Amino acid sequence: MSTAGSPASSSRSTGLALVGLLTVAATWGSSFPLTKSLLERMTPLNFLAIRFTIAGVLMLLVFQRAVRGLTRQSLVRGAILGVTYGIAQIVQTTGLAHTSASVSGFITGMYVVLTPICAAVLLHTAIGRRVWLGAVLASAGLAILALTGFHLGFGEAITLVSAVIYALHIVGLGAWSTARTALGLAVVQIVCVGLVSLVAATIADPGGLTLPGDAFDWTALLYMAVISGAIAMIVQSWAQAHLAASRAAIIMSTEPGWAALFSITFLHEPLTWRIAVGGGLMLVAMVVVETGPRRPGEAPHPDEVPKLAA
Repeated sequence: MSTAGSPASSSRSTGLALVGLLTVAATWGSSFPLTKSLLERMTPLNFLAIRFTIAGVLMLLVFQRAVRGLTRQSLVRGAILGVTYGIAQIVQTTGLAHTSASVSGFITGMYVVLTPICAAVLLHTAIGRRVWLGAVLASAGLAILALTGFHLGFGEAITLVSAVIYALHIVGLGAWSTARTALGLAVVQIVCVGLVSLVAATIADPGGLTLPGDAFDWTALLYMAVISGAIAMIVQSWAQAHLAASRAAIIMSTEPGWAALFSITFLHEPLTWRIAVGGGLMLVAMVVVETGPRRPGEAPHPDEVPKLAA
């Protein structure tokens, strides 16, 4: 029998964390058709406000004890992470209004490259060659999946800003989340995202906050709030307590591949060479990062993930 902290126990936790992040990416990918449909009838800020407010209220009702168990320091950290994620969501949706969805998806996915850079700068971690190679391969896969043309305008520039903010969130979550605090941090983050989005929608949207009047829209919003919002954040927070941020970013960069898979399966979209080659490169990126022996200078073992100072 293995004990907590033993190599076998650590290996199981790492494996579960990898599966968890893959599930999160798949959930995000599965929500793409619903999001696209909802944004035809709702403004981005209204969508974000209602989605994350529902998620935040539900999580507070169900997981009050986890929040009460957090120290003041952890509460502050959760609030910082939540506000950061909320700002990233708003900046990304603002950029989406000024550029195509495919270009927006690629630029946002650049967090896979930006995360190890941010980790190296903020945490002084040594990023190994396999992680950098995986980041380049994943970025190439994202580009093939999403890009048909590119020019850097206002929309592209502000979307790149959102990618930087997402990278900072991933680094911060990896540094501050532990197995004991993951659930509480997830609740605080979602609540803060809901508050940030709610304030932004109330102030910035011309008609203020407006609710959908369609049963399908409410069903879709509940799915987005509970499955790809609340539950995804819980799993991500727990998984990043067991994985280095640079590895986590590459696993989560498979989201466009999952979106393509669900579109082919359920929307009967054609399997193009872009989907095949781009998805293949992203799979190779995962294999490169997650296989082979660890050498000095490689991304840290999950049990040795550096922590940010208070």
